[in-house]
Amino acid sequence: MKRAIPLVDLSKFVSGSAAERMAFVQELGDAFHNIGFVGVINHGIPKALIEDFYAASKRFFALPVDIKKKYEVAGMAGQRGYTSFGKEHAKQSQVADLKEFFQIGQEVPAGHPFKAKYPDNVQVTEEPEYADLGFQLYRAFEGAGAQLLKAISIHLGLGETYFDSKITYGNSILRSIFYPPITQEPASAIRAEQHEDINLITLLVGASAGGLELLNKENQWMAIVPEEDEIVINVGDMLQRLTNNYLKSTTHRVVNPPREDWHLPRLSIPFFLHPVSDMDLSCLPSCITADNPLHYEPITAGEYLDERLREIGLKK
Repeated sequence: MKRAIPLVDLSKFVSGSAAERMAFVQELGDAFHNIGFVGVINHGIPKALIEDFYAASKRFFALPVDIKKKYEVAGMAGQRGYTSFGKEHAKQSQVADLKEFFQIGQEVPAGHPFKAKYPDNVQVTEEPEYADLGFQLYRAFEGAGAQLLKAISIHLGLGETYFDSKITYGNSILRSIFYPPITQEPASAIRAEQHEDINLITLLVGASAGGLELLNKENQWMAIVPEEDEIVINVGDMLQRLTNNYLKSTTHRVVNPPREDWHLPRLSIPFFLHPVSDMDLSCLPSCITADNPLHYEPITAGEYLDERLREIGLKK
């Protein structure tokens, strides 16, 4: 089967020769510009850590609903802890997605100026390792994401370190999403309705079942089927906005399985890489041309996130 997205090897950028690094930058830049998605191998995220967090997530979601609801934090817009089934919807849809999730966010040292901005992560008494495993995975994703953004900033002619200060202690989120078995004909919802991500880039570690699809330039839905030890990366709206639509935040969705597989749940673990809230998302001057005039007003990352959380029903 032909791949829907290109595949790149991150080790060629991290530890390759000068020629390998530049080839990687070109491949990644082309993929983000033309498709908005890429598969990445040799990303440095330990397989055992992914497997341990998967197993802990399965145990958490298997808990009774009334126990899980203890970990739903009022007023947090789902940014920490549990969000129950049917709360979130795509911005253009009023029908809730068929999913529940648990989120782990940034942690900073005591006395750090951002301490007040980042609430503590939620600890689960019944699954004591869950938050710790999640945060170890969070840091591993941050490391891989930082390397990908170095390559993108080289591609954009900004030098290698453009994003470094903007993502250090950024407002990123690790989300463990559980799509329960489908027990009756869905009203109209699919597991996750078509949407674009809010953040700079998303790093997705292989889901336990298929269903992820992207909408290509020909307006066709293409199934994304990651291979063993491959993570899927996509451009988010913040990076599209920063680059004045040069890099593409591609519409994607998670479709329901064939009826004979309705009894199978699905678990997936995306990492939404966000910058610090005061990052200026004004379009880069180098991305504004006669052929591509300015598309967006200036806004900060924090203001933009706030706007989008309201649109998807997580923030009132």
